[in-house]
Amino acid sequence: MKSTTILYYIHDPMCSWCYAFSQSWTALQQDLPPDIEIVYLAGGLAPDATEPMPLATQKIVQQAWRRIGQTVPGVRFNWDFWSRNIPIRSTYPACRSVLVAKKQRADAEAEMIRVIQTAYYQQAKNPSLLETLQACAHEIGLDEQTFIEDLKSAAIENELQHQIQQARNLNVYSYPSLRLVHNHTAFPIAIDYLNHRAMLDEIRAIRLEK
Repeated sequence: MKSTTILYYIHDPMCSWCYAFSQSWTALQQDLPPDIEIVYLAGGLAPDATEPMPLATQKIVQQAWRRIGQTVPGVRFNWDFWSRNIPIRSTYPACRSVLVAKKQRADAEAEMIRVIQTAYYQQAKNPSLLETLQACAHEIGLDEQTFIEDLKSAAIENELQHQIQQARNLNVYSYPSLRLVHNHTAFPIAIDYLNHRAMLDEIRAIRLEK
């Protein structure tokens, strides 16, 4: 019998707070009841762009990195990113690459998110660039030529727009976000970067009460 409970994880692979959430999110998934279906949605933080990120925006992003470093134990950033790259405020290519990875291999979706985050935050590489995304695809064993072709395809663009709209329909406008859809009703789950059991308890309470 198909599950009537779906946990939507709405994310962006280049969102620093999603990176900060990765450890807690992994722990939550491991402890979830097996009948809860997990669905990833790419929220699309920043549309396609080629111009350099404005200095004011760079400062906002850097402030987020500092805040995460101060509040989420164990999360580290490679600040060389800011001196080695010309930052671009564009996350749609990274979002599309996650969808392409899933198209090639279902379990590659989460792998692609992980390697993009590693490239960006630990190796100081720029996931707004095709060359970085292609290297990530290679790292997890995807067919690179197919990856490049799919990345530019109308089908993947349509899927990205569909997922963004799904996120909006769930009233999600910031990342990371969790929505539990239980018996056709959506419930927001409070993100906890430090204690996955708080989220687990909230999910269990909703299933018992509704």
